[in-house]
Amino acid sequence: MEEAGKVLADTYFRQPVVFVKGDGMTLWDDTGKSYLDFVAGVAVCILGHSHPAVAEALNRQARELVHVSNLFFTEPQVKLARWLTDRSFADRAFFCNSGAEANEAAIKLTRIYQKSIGQTDRYRIITAQKSFHGRTLTTLSATGQEKIHKGFEPLVDGFDYVPYNDLSAAEGAVGPKTAGIMMEPVQGEGGVVVPDKGYLAGLREICDRRGLLLIYDEVQTGMGRTGPLFGYMRENVPPDIMTLAKGLGNGLPVGAMLATEKAMAAFTPGTHASTFGGTPLVCAAALAVCKTLEKEGVLEKAQMVSAYFIERLKALAEKHDVADEVRGRGLLLGLKLKKDAGALVGAMREKGYLVNCTQGDVLRFIPPLIVQKEHVDLMIETLDGLLAEF
Repeated sequence: MEEAGKVLADTYFRQPVVFVKGDGMTLWDDTGKSYLDFVAGVAVCILGHSHPAVAEALNRQARELVHVSNLFFTEPQVKLARWLTDRSFADRAFFCNSGAEANEAAIKLTRIYQKSIGQTDRYRIITAQKSFHGRTLTTLSATGQEKIHKGFEPLVDGFDYVPYNDLSAAEGAVGPKTAGIMMEPVQGEGGVVVPDKGYLAGLREICDRRGLLLIYDEVQTGMGRTGPLFGYMRENVPPDIMTLAKGLGNGLPVGAMLATEKAMAAFTPGTHASTFGGTPLVCAAALAVCKTLEKEGVLEKAQMVSAYFIERLKALAEKHDVADEVRGRGLLLGLKLKKDAGALVGAMREKGYLVNCTQGDVLRFIPPLIVQKEHVDLMIETLDGLLAEF
């Protein structure tokens, strides 16, 4: 850690631990201490650490073909696109390396789509306050949080922020230059905020009536994190464009932007690209993740654990005055406290449990989707003891 402090860019609030090995729900540090992981690389490792199906796919594909660029076709990329489009609203997929890159593609597609249909002045996109869409200059500009903007002004022009769960505000923000609306089906970094019933349907109606594209940022909520394969399925309100990353590769750097045929037709050769996007290596790994979700019934099992997890968190909230509210869906859960939760994250780590904190006062639980009730019990019992002294 001392050497890291000398050579790594100081852009993260890193916790003082060096991990060297992972297996399923468990991580080990360089002293041999084990930790139960309720962070999963920030909602990434949905199958846990070192899953054999992913390791086998990587090993096999690395021996066959790693990279040829997108100047050519490869089978793993086509198979992954087919798997995703067969199970979603989308007709076509564009692959990239991260959630920010996927959102960047979605923003570009929305703008060029409007121009392709003759709406040349439409370029602005409505996003939500407390949203999070990435760290590139454009996606941080789309993000509705001043703390993310600070120091990088002037921001990229073209984003209007409205309160989440406020349809009147969204409608009121639509102007002659609006091209689309971009929302998270559940706000993760924004404090684990779920949409009110009818909110997504209301956004869909506004977009249809005003000639806008509806974009879902499912970078965190996709791949079963909130229960169904994609978060929008919970409300049965499909978008025109959806972005994925995080759980898609179980730790491998792969992102995707999915869209309807109508929207994606605005992208033509030369309008957008990614040198490393969708390499055979990451697509083979992502396809292994997708097939494992189905083969092992991961989402169905995760839903049962989710119900149990929520029940245990609600019991904690009732027991401790410092606990305010239980939030979330599936295995994207939050416990809002009445004070800053940062110290609890460190205290839990010392006890051998990794949890996350967002918006200062919300403990966020985003474990691998393979988490078991026994893991939840162990973590809750430890948190219970700490909350009593907090």
